[in-house]
Amino acid sequence: MRTEKDSLGEMMVPDAALWGASTQRAVENFPISGRSLPEPFIRSLGLVKVMAAQTNAELGRISLEKGALIQRAAREIYDGKLSGNFPVDVFQTGSGTSTNMNANEVIARRAAQLSGNIKAVHPNDDVNCGQSSNDIIPTVLHVSLALVLRDNLQPALNRLREALARKQNEFGKIHKIGRTHLMDATPLTMGQEFSGYAAQAEKAVARVGRAIELLSELAVGGTAVGTGINGHPQFGARVCALLSEETGISFREAVNHFEAQGARDDCVEVAGILATVAGSLTKIANDIRWLGSGPRAGLAELKLPATQPGSSIMPGKVNPVMSEMLVQVGLYVQGLTHTVVMCGRDGHFELNVTLPLMAHCLHDAVHCLANGARVFADRCVVGLVADEAHCRQLMERSLMLVTALNPHIGYDQAARVAKEALASGRSLREVVLEHGLMTADALDRALDPASMTGPAREGLSG
Repeated sequence: MRTEKDSLGEMMVPDAALWGASTQRAVENFPISGRSLPEPFIRSLGLVKVMAAQTNAELGRISLEKGALIQRAAREIYDGKLSGNFPVDVFQTGSGTSTNMNANEVIARRAAQLSGNIKAVHPNDDVNCGQSSNDIIPTVLHVSLALVLRDNLQPALNRLREALARKQNEFGKIHKIGRTHLMDATPLTMGQEFSGYAAQAEKAVARVGRAIELLSELAVGGTAVGTGINGHPQFGARVCALLSEETGISFREAVNHFEAQGARDDCVEVAGILATVAGSLTKIANDIRWLGSGPRAGLAELKLPATQPGSSIMPGKVNPVMSEMLVQVGLYVQGLTHTVVMCGRDGHFELNVTLPLMAHCLHDAVHCLANGARVFADRCVVGLVADEAHCRQLMERSLMLVTALNPHIGYDQAARVAKEALASGRSLREVVLEHGLMTADALDRALDPASMTGPAREGLSG
C-alpha cells in the first residue's frame, strides 16, 4: 500500500494501482453492485481526455510537454491497456465525478511513469484543465454510445437483414396460408412474409443511424453548469473537431450547454429507439418460433436448425432456443431502456444525476441487442428450411380461401359456404359445386393461390 492525498486528506491505495486517493474513496464508498462502468465508456473517456489535452496544449492552457504526456497516457486508456484501473461501481455519484477523477488520477500517475517524474502532471490542474465531470461525463456518454451503435449494433442488424432477405428470395414461390388474430387468413408467399421481417431489420438499421445523429451533439465546453467557467471559449468546438477527425462521426458542440448538461433527452430518445429495435427483433423471433412449432402437432411450416438437445427427459426433442434467446434479449433491453426513460426525469436544475446508470443501461442494451441479432442470424435464420408440401396442405384446407369467391358469389353467400364446409368437414370446392354457385373451371381459377398473393409486386414476391 502507498499513501495518497486529496482535498479531504490521506488515503491508503494499493501500491500497484494507478489510481489515487479520490478513486480509492469512491471504491470504499460505493461497494454496491461489483460492476464497473462499461469498457467502451471507459475507453471513450480516455479518447476524450486525449483530445482535451491536445486542445489545451494548442490553446496554451498547459505546456506542450504536459499535453504530450497526458495524450500518451490517455491513449493507453482508449486502447484498452489500462482498463483494470477503473474499479469504481456503476452506482456512485450521479454526475460520474468519481469515474472522471479515476481517469484523471490514472492518467496523471501513468504520465509520471512515462516521464520518470512523479509530479509531471496534476490530475485536476492539468488532466482536467477546462473540464468538469458535469460536461465531460455526458460527452463521453454520447461518444461511447455513438461508437458502439455504429461499430457493433448496425453491423449486427445488417447481418440479420441480409440473412432474412436471402430467405425472402429463397421462399419466394412457396405459397402458404396467412394468419391474422392467430386465425387463418388469405394466402401469401413465405417470401412475402419474410420480406416483412427483412424490412423490419432494415428499418432498425436506419433507426440506429438516427440514434447516432442524436448523440452527435456534445456537452464539452460547458464545464460546471453550462456557463463554461474556467474554460477557453474555443475549447468545446476544438475538442469536437478532433473527436470527429478521429472517429469519423460528425460531433459538434452543443447549441445550448444548459440543456446539454441539465437534461438527457437525447439519451431518452435513443432508449426509445433501442426499445423499438428490441420489439422488432422479438416479433421476428416469435413468428419464426411459431412457424417452426411442432414437429407434428404445431404449424411446422418451417424447420428450425437443431442447435442443441431440447429436453433432459424427452429424447429427441429440439426446442427453438435461438428464438427464445432473442425474445429474452428483447425483454431485458426494454427493461433497461425503461430505466433510462425514468433516469431522464432526474435532471434537476443544471445537472442530471443518473449518468453512470444511464451509461450502464444503454451500453448493456446495445451489447445484448448486437450479440443477440448476430447469433440469431447465424444460428437460426441462415439454416431455416421451409416445408413446402406442408404449407400447401395447410393452405388448401383453409376456409379463408373463400375470400377469393366474394367477387363471384358475394360476401353473404361466401360466408354460408364457409360455415357449411366447416360444419360438414368438406372442402370449399365441394360445397360450391354442390350448390351450383360456380363452374369447376371458374372455381379453380378463383381458388388458385397465385392469384391471391397480388397485386404482384416483384420486391415482395421474392
